[in-house]
Amino acid sequence: MQRWLGTLAVAAIYVLRVFYAQGFYIVSYGLGIYILNLLIGFLSPKVDPELEVLDGASLPTKGSDEFKPFIRRLPEFKFWYAITKAFCVAFLMTFFSIFDVPVFWPILLCYWIVLFVLTMKRQLMHMMKYKYVPFSLGKQRYGKKKSDASSSGLMRD
Repeated sequence: MQRWLGTLAVAAIYVLRVFYAQGFYIVSYGLGIYILNLLIGFLSPKVDPELEVLDGASLPTKGSDEFKPFIRRLPEFKFWYAITKAFCVAFLMTFFSIFDVPVFWPILLCYWIVLFVLTMKRQLMHMMKYKYVPFSLGKQRYGKKKSDASSSGLMRD
């Protein structure tokens, strides 16, 4: 968790640098595309079920079939490291005027949003088709349920 807070701080410093410099939008666009690519790798399984179907292997179809846990194509640590490194490189690029290409940033932003929405839609459809969830909600806990006084059999006056 602390490393993600550090990455958030690096990202905030980068955003402030771009905001105050009023430029380097093409660098930010490239950074956004790279982060989107990393996110797809993070959300994708290591072995793509779509390719496995072509190879003849298949996912379990019955309850008695073997359970295969979700393994990411891009592990969380490598995802974090790549994002942090990308923000640092982009930050360094903001100190060189050669990377400050004059562009109309609203068009780049709209195009990136369209790319993000279409890519996430495709990824969600893939997740639904092959029934995998790339997130774990923590360890499942088993315990006693708290019972009400009315269901415990005690009489009230």
